[in-house]
Amino acid sequence: MSAPFQPRKVKLILNPMADMGRAWKVANDLRPIAQEFKGELSWSGTVYPTHAIELAKQAAEEGYDLVIAMGGDGTAHEVMNGLMQVPENKRPVMGIVPIGSGNDFAFSNGITQKPAHALAHALKAEDVQAVDMGLLTDEHGRREYFDNTLGIGFDAVVTIRSHKLPIVKGFLMYLTAVIQTILLNHDPANVKIETDAETWENSVLMVTLCNGPREGGGFMLSPNSKNNDGKMEYVIVNKISRLMMFRLVPEFMNGTHMRFKQIRMGGCKKFNLVSDRPLYIHADGEIFTSFGSNLRKLSLEILPKALRVVRG
Repeated sequence: MSAPFQPRKVKLILNPMADMGRAWKVANDLRPIAQEFKGELSWSGTVYPTHAIELAKQAAEEGYDLVIAMGGDGTAHEVMNGLMQVPENKRPVMGIVPIGSGNDFAFSNGITQKPAHALAHALKAEDVQAVDMGLLTDEHGRREYFDNTLGIGFDAVVTIRSHKLPIVKGFLMYLTAVIQTILLNHDPANVKIETDAETWENSVLMVTLCNGPREGGGFMLSPNSKNNDGKMEYVIVNKISRLMMFRLVPEFMNGTHMRFKQIRMGGCKKFNLVSDRPLYIHADGEIFTSFGSNLRKLSLEILPKALRVVRG
């Protein structure tokens, strides 16, 4: 048994705009906890999209051994993508202080939603475990890692729409976007799918790859998914009516959708997809391709035990 991990040099990466700008105040309340840390600790704030990727990579190169993402799933996604660009032997441990609207990656790691407790817990770093990461490679060779879910079609459009909703926040924001998407973007695609186990073709509305159980702050897409089992689960909604899509929304919230014959679920290590129309894609709620893209092919794989994370 190796000696327990004790962080000496900690970087806190804060997205001050998380949770509609409330993160700044929360972070200010957390200062006393940060000041109790015995080692070296420094803060960095993000000022533009993708900034946290650069900050996390830089922290690794500067010898930080723990990098804590303070924000929502977008901040966690960027910090993780920065750390994954560093060779494994130099890759810091990742901590999470959830102060966003969804916090699904924190949920899948059993981390408390109370920011003060989460920060104290991350700095102690008593339970550090290696978790799996997903990797998306598109037809142009562009790569992106995902820690929780990657959605193609319906739930990617929901994500794009949720970013345009100024008034509502959190789960209600996603629910509003779901309703808009059913009404305005009911647009099935014919896809060919190949996993490490099987190949099939179908007309589908939504394809989601899950490394964790939940997305959108309350949709239990894959209740049994664990991010340390060396595989990902796919959840596919075949072509159905708008009415049936509405019928399925509460089932997705409760994680009871698998009893419907229009839903296909399974596990895999590799997943390739080719579509007859452009693919809209989100990775952990961050938009990878939006309206106007013409991407039609992608491949996904799970990278077992790729990143060490402070678990809850």
